[in-house]
Amino acid sequence: MEETVAAKSHPRSAQMYPVLPPADIDRLRRFGSAASYRAGQCVVAAGQVSPGVIVILSGELEITRARYGGTGAHIVTHGAGEFMGELAQLSDRPSLVNATAASDVEALVIVSGRLRDLMVQEANLGERVMRALILRRVDLLESGGSGPIIVGRRHSGDVLRLQGFLTRSGQPHGVFDPEEDTCAATLIDRFKVDEHHLPIVLCPDGRLLRNPADSDLARCLGLVRPIDPDKLYDVAIVGAGPAGLAAAVYAGSEGLSAIVLDCRAFGGQAGASARIENYLGFPTGISGLALMARAYNQAQKFGVEMAIPDEACQLSLSRDAERHFVLGVDADEKVRARSVVVASGASYRRLDVANLAEFEGSSVHYWASPIEAKLCANQEVALVGAGNSAGQAAVYLASQVKKVSLLVRGKGLEATMSRYLIDRIEAQPNIEVHVQTEVIGLSGQNGSLERITWRDRETGETDTCAIPHLFLFIGAEPNTDWLADAGIERDGKGFIRTGAEGFHPLETNQAGVFAIGDVREGSIKRVAAAVGEGAQVVAALHAFLAQPEPAVADVTVSVAVR
Repeated sequence: MEETVAAKSHPRSAQMYPVLPPADIDRLRRFGSAASYRAGQCVVAAGQVSPGVIVILSGELEITRARYGGTGAHIVTHGAGEFMGELAQLSDRPSLVNATAASDVEALVIVSGRLRDLMVQEANLGERVMRALILRRVDLLESGGSGPIIVGRRHSGDVLRLQGFLTRSGQPHGVFDPEEDTCAATLIDRFKVDEHHLPIVLCPDGRLLRNPADSDLARCLGLVRPIDPDKLYDVAIVGAGPAGLAAAVYAGSEGLSAIVLDCRAFGGQAGASARIENYLGFPTGISGLALMARAYNQAQKFGVEMAIPDEACQLSLSRDAERHFVLGVDADEKVRARSVVVASGASYRRLDVANLAEFEGSSVHYWASPIEAKLCANQEVALVGAGNSAGQAAVYLASQVKKVSLLVRGKGLEATMSRYLIDRIEAQPNIEVHVQTEVIGLSGQNGSLERITWRDRETGETDTCAIPHLFLFIGAEPNTDWLADAGIERDGKGFIRTGAEGFHPLETNQAGVFAIGDVREGSIKRVAAAVGEGAQVVAALHAFLAQPEPAVADVTVSVAVR
């Protein structure tokens, strides 16, 4: 019981574990159905889909973390008036924890669809439930011990890739290094894995994956589910950055059936921002990942379906009476939709250095999260870039590493970076800014960077420094190569043109296909601007969908969202 006391003495325990009064439980009854569980019965197993949020009328449910090779670590015991569940139950995803009846239990089970109805129809009560679900997920993320286990060397590029994917997807997980953790050696011996074949991932349901692709891991965890080929959505949104998630939130809240696809994780490039301080309503700032996670959960609250990571690979027009678009997706699946919003954003620009790929993943990084910060702790790093994302990353890393060398191609930061970030950089004693400087060489061995060579663009002088990690924030290029043969107009840099005569300002030259966010020509490359376009496009969708016979051009598009 000591751990139960600890859990319920959490600073926000009243919000994390609310006890609902009888009047609130009565309001919940119309959303759920009665259920009974015997003492000792397994109610929910980690890795399996939970029946829903379970409101306890009498008895107790013991909640434990899933642990390999034994009983799970105790989290909390729920009693009468409390409810079992976290964010997985909002979207019918597999549970991250175990739940066992500690005594005979009478309960009310609210399935995910009815849970979303509760959020909308009982706003005040729904807010309390939603806050508890979010805080419980945050607690699982912070405390560790739940979700999949990655076994491999912490500095391995594939370990960092898998860890980064799970982090950006808001999934708790553990990492065991065979050089540091005896548990890792036990798992390697148990499954007879050659250490040269690491990393492996042990999923909560017991399945073992050997160095899986992100999409394979997502399917094992139940993050991606089969798409109903017979369902016709009002809108399919390609891309889950700020623009795509905003469109999803507003479309869902206004009653449109929507599905969002992204081949990586929610958040886009905004998710890589260590701290956003100029977004309206957050005077103390917020990390990009936290902001995007809120939008992701908000969209699901309104019933938006998420297919992430799931890569759209083809777009075509059905010739039947409904005249709808068909998105071909990985695994030979199809998404049918009456309209399409392209919010595929941009891909990170890479340095023109011959052996760059040799160090990507392990020593060359495209975002600065706690994972990379821990990897670089007390070391010197170099960071290339002069925009706000580069400034945010430099300031964040400065608090974690010995020194940051900020390399800027231009004559200064004033033309490309917000003043508050420049002031903060100048105030950091361990950030050294090198203007008119470019990286010309990388050297190291076995995928580990050891030295970086840069050149002064004005004098031609070069300098080689022993720096083991390089961060690149040098802008991005629009993800529009897949539109080359689609008949959708782009400008000379590849951005999608919208707003031709007779079309909505966010509509491409193909009626019913809209473009928003960074991928659109003339867009302002700021999170707030992308969110604004995501909200604005929903009005255009309503107008388009209201047409009795949309004049959609016959178009086939190969899509490769990166």
